[in-house]
Amino acid sequence: MDQSNFIPLFVIIPLAAAFLISLLGKFIKWFSDAAICVSSALLLWFSVYAEIALKSSAQGVLIYKVGGWVPPFGICMVLDGLTTLMLIIVNLVSFFVALYSLKYMEQYTDKTKFFTLFSLMVCGMNGVIITGDLFNLYVFLEIASIASYALVAFGTEAEELEASFKYAIMGSIAASFIFIGIAFLYGFTSTLNMADMARVLSLKSQTWVIPMVTVLFLMGFGFKAALVPFHAWLPDAHPSAPAPISAMLSGVLIKTLGVYALIRIFFNILGVTAAYLSILMLLGAVSMIVGVILALSQWDFKRLLAYHSISQIGYVVLGIGLGTPLGILGGLFHLFNHSIFKSLLFLNSGAVDYAAGTRDLKEMGGLAKVMPWTAKTSLIASMSISGVPPFNGFFSKLIIILACIQKGAIAYALCAVIGSILTLASFMKVQRYAFSGELKEKLKGIKEVPWVMRFSMVGLALVCVLGGVMLLPHLRFILDDAVGVLLQGRNYAAVVLDAALK
Repeated sequence: MDQSNFIPLFVIIPLAAAFLISLLGKFIKWFSDAAICVSSALLLWFSVYAEIALKSSAQGVLIYKVGGWVPPFGICMVLDGLTTLMLIIVNLVSFFVALYSLKYMEQYTDKTKFFTLFSLMVCGMNGVIITGDLFNLYVFLEIASIASYALVAFGTEAEELEASFKYAIMGSIAASFIFIGIAFLYGFTSTLNMADMARVLSLKSQTWVIPMVTVLFLMGFGFKAALVPFHAWLPDAHPSAPAPISAMLSGVLIKTLGVYALIRIFFNILGVTAAYLSILMLLGAVSMIVGVILALSQWDFKRLLAYHSISQIGYVVLGIGLGTPLGILGGLFHLFNHSIFKSLLFLNSGAVDYAAGTRDLKEMGGLAKVMPWTAKTSLIASMSISGVPPFNGFFSKLIIILACIQKGAIAYALCAVIGSILTLASFMKVQRYAFSGELKEKLKGIKEVPWVMRFSMVGLALVCVLGGVMLLPHLRFILDDAVGVLLQGRNYAAVVLDAALK
């Protein structure tokens, strides 16, 4: 059996789940719950298996040739170090969010439609990660985006519909920039295979194509990643969506459709220069500071978390924009860590809303007395996002700051430190107003959320506590392999095309 035959399952499993849930979910009451649990567990297992299979491969990359056509003539799916890291992130978060949704979504009208759209969103994200074809990347990006537009509006209240409309309009404009960029590259290189495109670009002299396409992709994927100044959609979309979708949007969607796609194209296809890296560093630093300053004044729990998503993505982009092995390591590690603690924080906010019926911090207080599991996991996530040791966020932020100092970018290191201090101040406010103090009279009748929601929150909290072990020698290869893929730059073309011929 070909070692790469399992790769299409990352798209097939969620697509089959979406089809079967929409077909049978209305007639068999338990089917949608069972299907989403099984599909999420399978995807998580195959994500771990992908890492194992990749380590045992001779070339360090696995290629699945769709229809048996050898690239660049046919469509291919590529598994390398960066791909496996992203698959683990997406499917780990998806697994816990799916379990959490089993109970949380009972307060909405139609769980069948929710899980159908949820599966399509996961299918789109996995497709973006594994595809080796630039047009297919766009197709999967649109699948995930359209599913997310519908999920933001799932509550069908005026606030949700307005946020979804704004998100859809701005998302369509961003997708247009991406599509035009792909069209220009195709016109210049006569290929859509990403590795072959990188090979052609390295052989041709590009006078105008690369800078023009870079600007288009920076605007398109910058929007998907919610980098300042392309962030205007996020503070409305994230709070309006149901809590599990807020966790998915902030935890994995903006990273997959935005950060991953951007760095894959910039590093492995277009080839990065010092000028492009400096733009990424600047956008990262501005996002980091602007996001946290805007978060400080928020009293809506979910809106506060949404602004912190902008800030934390700034850390990721700053680290990767440094372009050094240490910087990229810090950026990718923070991408993983942020996926975990921000998903957990949105699930915490959903638990509070589920039990207390409010997102306003001023109306909360003393919830630790009646919701101890939510309070403890929220404290862990708050310490993680603030960069307090020994939680996972501390290690990745420290690596990014050290990488800035190593490169002589002291001002950026200072921005990262200030951002962390302001983040801590913001989450001290959350802990003070939501969970500490005396329990308000109107909240005395509430109780902790159901066990399946607690299980998801505790599972993510454990990853926050133990996340630092990824830096230990026996596990660090997961991050190092991903860093190596970006550092090899356009050599990605030779690695993939050589492996495809074997």
